[in-house]
Amino acid sequence: MNLREFSAPIAMGELRGLRGGTPGAPRVIALHGWLDNAASFVPLAACLPDLELVIPDLPGHGHSVHLGPGAEYTSGVAVNAVLDLADALEWEQFYLLGHSMGAGIASLLAASSPHRVQGLVAIEALGGLSETVARTAARWQEAIAAARALPDKRLRLFPDLAMPVRARMQANQLSEANARLLVERGVRAVEGGHVWSSDQRLTLPTPQRLDEAQVSALVAGIDCRTRVIYAEPAQPYFPEPLRSQRAGLLPHGELIVLPGTHHLHMEDPIAVAAAIGDFFQ
Repeated sequence: MNLREFSAPIAMGELRGLRGGTPGAPRVIALHGWLDNAASFVPLAACLPDLELVIPDLPGHGHSVHLGPGAEYTSGVAVNAVLDLADALEWEQFYLLGHSMGAGIASLLAASSPHRVQGLVAIEALGGLSETVARTAARWQEAIAAARALPDKRLRLFPDLAMPVRARMQANQLSEANARLLVERGVRAVEGGHVWSSDQRLTLPTPQRLDEAQVSALVAGIDCRTRVIYAEPAQPYFPEPLRSQRAGLLPHGELIVLPGTHHLHMEDPIAVAAAIGDFFQ
């Protein structure tokens, strides 16, 4: 699949990203993970023929718009941005493909807008990260303190791309080629080198999360066909048996577990494409 740049005006500003495939084929919107960007799906797109694929940089990521001053990045903001994108594309119905944070956003969109979503493939997440009720006050304290300190933080300057590429390789167990894909779309040139292009507010802890019972209710409310693909071993923040229990709540779901790392859709796209199979057809 040959991917090309696209841009779409939505209510909050311009979303940019990559798109390709065959007009008239099944329509798929792919949503990347936290601090990744549309390049996250470049390896997998090469293994997914016969689709019309749109991969936005989510707000605050890659080349897309940052939220205005004082605004917060929330799941609701992301869900509405994706729906605005679908409206701009004039796609009344579509499939969703998500990785990590993008799979969480896709889950919430499928639960909240069932008339729009034909099916969901969720890679390495389902629902969103939950919080215990007991940590409510502590989470608010941490989030507000971090937000008040953010204006004093300066963006790190990289004289070349070697350092950020190494950082992504180490943080995400990525090959150099895949780390470079993310970095080249995730930085912007400034005098003296490059800085990350993502909005620093994305690194702030959110003050409010749903508890596990609420997340479970949302997952149980996903009425479309859903295929969940997890990597083995599980991530510490989404461990077993929690992740399998969530998949078991899906009314029309199936679970596939593959050996690999968190970015298995980049590192082993052939296996992930085989697991997706003809789901979108």
